[in-house]
Parts: sequence; structure tokens; C-alpha cells
Amino acid sequence: MIKRGLLFLLLLACLLTAVVPVSAENKPVEAPEYAPVRYGIALLGGMAYDPQNIGLAIVQGQMLFDYEQIFWHKAPDDLRLKFEVNAGLTLDGRKRGLLAVNMLALRYLGGYALADWTPYVEAGIGLIYTDFRVAGQGLNLNFNPQAGVGFEHALSDGRALTTALRLHHLSNGNTYKENRGINSALLMIGYLF
Repeated sequence: MIKRGLLFLLLLACLLTAVVPVSAENKPVEAPEYAPVRYGIALLGGMAYDPQNIGLAIVQGQMLFDYEQIFWHKAPDDLRLKFEVNAGLTLDGRKRGLLAVNMLALRYLGGYALADWTPYVEAGIGLIYTDFRVAGQGLNLNFNPQAGVGFEHALSDGRALTTALRLHHLSNGNTYKENRGINSALLMIGYLF
């Protein structure tokens, strides 16, 4: 089962790197204009609510790209691709850790902006390693699908404050016979520069 999951990830990586933009004519192609790459840091705190209460504190590094800069096909102007690296601890007395890498699509909802606050939605998946397991979980390395809603508050020079609420899931996607997942709700506060 684990081999099937790793084979799927390898196949997905090959497909993503094999996509090449093609021009129908031999005329010069203008370089596309992308939104600037942004970097950020964030703190996340929350609680795993199923199957048991596990407090979580996470530090996160972020890179935010124009979606078309990574995937060479037409996309809405307000669509971004966010890459994250996370390191965290449990806050329930166990002092256990986690490490995760994630990729999320983030879409700004500029039509609903309030003053300097722009709402956004995001969703994606990653891989997460926890040095703890709940009963029936099976593996320490798991998939990490998540979705959230948030706001970005514009500051000067392209910098911004962000806040979001995320629902976070952890499971091995049935790559192992035991697949008890962990579900969490997290509050995120971040800074983009």
C-alpha cells in the first residue's frame, strides 16, 4: 500500500515537471507579467478535535507565487500558489513534534474587499510527519489535506498581515491497513513581505 502511494506521488511529480509551454507560431512570445513572489512567516495555533483533544502550535514559512508562473496555463489573475514548510509541537503535555510541507491554491476575493482587508480562500495538500500516533492511525508519515478562509491586510511596499482559519486533516489515504485520521481547526496569523 505504501508503494502505491509513493508511486502516485512520483507519477504526479513527473507529470508536473513535464508540462512545457508550446507556441503555435514561430514569432517572438512576450514574457508574461507575473505577480511578484512573496515570502512570509506565520504562527498557527489550534486544537485537534477528532479523535481527541491535542493542542497544536506551529511555525510556518511561506512562498507565494503567481499560479501561472508555476503551471503554464491560463488562470485567473487573483490565483496564487502557496508553498509552506511547517514545524510544530503538541501542547497537551506530550511535547511531541511534527514537520510538514504543503502546496495550496490561494484565490483572492477582491470583489469582497473591506478597506485594506482582502478576503481569500485556500485549499491544498501536503505531507506531514508526526512523532506521535493516535490509536488506529497506522503511520507517522501521512497526507495533509487542508482548506481555509482568511484576510490579507495591505501594508506599505507590498507587505501585508494575514489571518486565517483552517481545517486540517491528517491520514495515510488508505495506504496502510490502519488509517485513523486526525482532524484539527487552526487559527493562523502571518506576515508577508
